[in-house]
Amino acid sequence: MPLSLLSPSFADGKRIPDKYTRDQENLSPPLRWTGAPAGAQSFVLVLDDPDAPSGTFGHWGLFNIPADWDRLPESVETGPDKGSLRICRNDFGNNHYDGPQPPRGGGVHRYHFRLAALSLPSLNLPPISSVEDLWRAAEKHRLEEAILIGTYSRD
Repeated sequence: MPLSLLSPSFADGKRIPDKYTRDQENLSPPLRWTGAPAGAQSFVLVLDDPDAPSGTFGHWGLFNIPADWDRLPESVETGPDKGSLRICRNDFGNNHYDGPQPPRGGGVHRYHFRLAALSLPSLNLPPISSVEDLWRAAEKHRLEEAILIGTYSRD
């Protein structure tokens, strides 16, 4: 079974609920995955917006997710179970989740939640690393990848 990613809060290709956006509570949504490949030692998750006016915009980069995890609870980075999780700097300049906030009148944007199963237990990146830097580092050790797409607009 291939690696697959889903959220109990929105279906693939559907609108991300407001509470997971910068317009509301700005909480990271709950996520679940199945089908981790043999040899997976950790996971990386990124959230980006390929429809941003200036090019792909990184909203979140979470890494060193333990291999025995198969889910992230809502607002994982603020919860008691965040453990060894690390967060890189997003394109807002923050080291935390920042949800969708496309320009007003910019139409519907697609937000890609990308999960990669890695062949090593952790990545050692400085806190100033960007979401793009994280994904580039993860690709070198990627065993498999899954994607969940949510949409959001502010029209």
